[in-house]
Amino acid sequence: MGLMDGKRGVIFGVANDKSIAWGVAQQLRAEGAELAFTFLNESLEKRVRPLAASLDSKIILPCDVGSDEEIQSVFDELEKEWGTIDFVVHAVAFANRDDLKNPFSQTSREGFSLAMDISAYSLVAMTRSAMPLMSKGGSIVTMSYLGAVMAVPGYNVMGVAKAALESSVRYLAAELGEKNIRVNAVSAGPIKTLAASGVGNFKEKLHIMEQRSPMKRTISQEEVGKASLYLLSDLASGVTGEIHYVDAGFNISAE
Repeated sequence: MGLMDGKRGVIFGVANDKSIAWGVAQQLRAEGAELAFTFLNESLEKRVRPLAASLDSKIILPCDVGSDEEIQSVFDELEKEWGTIDFVVHAVAFANRDDLKNPFSQTSREGFSLAMDISAYSLVAMTRSAMPLMSKGGSIVTMSYLGAVMAVPGYNVMGVAKAALESSVRYLAAELGEKNIRVNAVSAGPIKTLAASGVGNFKEKLHIMEQRSPMKRTISQEEVGKASLYLLSDLASGVTGEIHYVDAGFNISAE
């Protein structure tokens, strides 16, 4: 039997087969989970549908996480199809390219609000809509990065948004613990994804990771997927409000 046999949940954030969310989805499905997926637009739908089909998913829904109505529509459909759910994977983030490229002090008001809305507030909105479907408890996992706790060159406004995301994890965990709903984050090291392409000097960050991490390498989608699987499964039944680092030990390096 798999760790996730009989469990159902939804994954927000798959853009292609290089996405961190896709690595999570593969691990969950390998352990027996039944999955639903969302997509932002028609272009991404063309990528997401065949990936979802390869994992036997029959529920693929449109969702702009900047819209409370579209988020609620996803969970209304899941309630109609499944009745209840066991987990949610929040793997979405966005900032304008100019706000990542320019000095942080030059971040526009609109860009700051957009990054916070898509990258942090969307977790709050998803959780609010997911709660009624988790009547017997559940697990919610989001994706963060080291830029939430230290200034990383080129990460800029996204680092501030990830800090807000991690704080949201703690407040949500404190609120929902009595409902047996756990909320955690995986802070992954740099991985080559579509989203990462917008971060300045990204190749340099990969090189620094290989040099300075105790394991002398970067991490993989599969490893982030395994960490997320643990947090979403009953193996982590007593774990909530945690930021789980998966970065080959970079955050503890003394170099």
